[in-house]
Amino acid sequence: MKQAELLCYNLVVIIDFHTHIFPPWLKNNLGQYLEADPLFAAMYSSPKARLATADELITSMDNHGIDISVVQNIAWSNSRICVETNNYILESVNRYPRRLVGFCSVPNGSPEEALGELERCACQGIRGVGEMRPETPWLTAENSGIIKPIIETIIKHNLVLLTHTSESVGHRYPGKGSLTPEVLYPLITSYPDLKLVCAHWGGGLPFYALMPEVKRAMTNVFFDTAASPFLYNHQVYRQVVQLVGDDKVLFGSDYPLLSPGRLLREIESLELPEETKHLILSGNARRLLGIKIASGS
Repeated sequence: MKQAELLCYNLVVIIDFHTHIFPPWLKNNLGQYLEADPLFAAMYSSPKARLATADELITSMDNHGIDISVVQNIAWSNSRICVETNNYILESVNRYPRRLVGFCSVPNGSPEEALGELERCACQGIRGVGEMRPETPWLTAENSGIIKPIIETIIKHNLVLLTHTSESVGHRYPGKGSLTPEVLYPLITSYPDLKLVCAHWGGGLPFYALMPEVKRAMTNVFFDTAASPFLYNHQVYRQVVQLVGDDKVLFGSDYPLLSPGRLLREIESLELPEETKHLILSGNARRLLGIKIASGS
């Protein structure tokens, strides 16, 4: 029995909500693309940076017991590469329809260009937009005239927006960016119907849920665990669950930056309630993405 077929039975399903894949032609010609896109270069010029293809992701999923992965793009500065990598994600989802869920990026150019690419990808079955970053102009609250039609289109197609988020304090790392809670919060309050996932624990945004108006505003806001061991003590799981609820946390590894096995071992070591683990590893992602899994007898 193939692993994908296990989804039809009463077994634990694990969904990795935050992974990245790149086409083989990009991975094999890395220097060319580092020169072509400054934002890509900022994140991937380090010798320690890792890139993976869809096939490599599937192998990793099989090795670590991951049933479904959400594959993210990045916020390209170069429009042509943005479209080409979106195409690779769409093709990969078509090759592995039971294993991969695709998110696209939008070009960092004119609003018309961004809307056109978003509509194209939505019509081809994309499920979300991400991982967008603070360097993307339309993602900042100041550019409301640019962001409004894009967010409305995301909502119209029932897509999810996943943003890179970071802390205003702490250590620096390549691509940390400046989308901190105070920058992100106006986006949340302006678009309450937007299904928003704030990567990397939201840059600490969950801790502001102690403010009643902030907690009310985050009705449709979720937080993923991507790269968690690089950012927080493992007790962040218990703290965020207590502050925003276990129905708002999504397991995400940030593969290939981190192996999903490392985060799974961390979650298991916490001895969280079984229902909480189920929600983090699968239930919340299934609800957010509308994934239905049949149960067997």
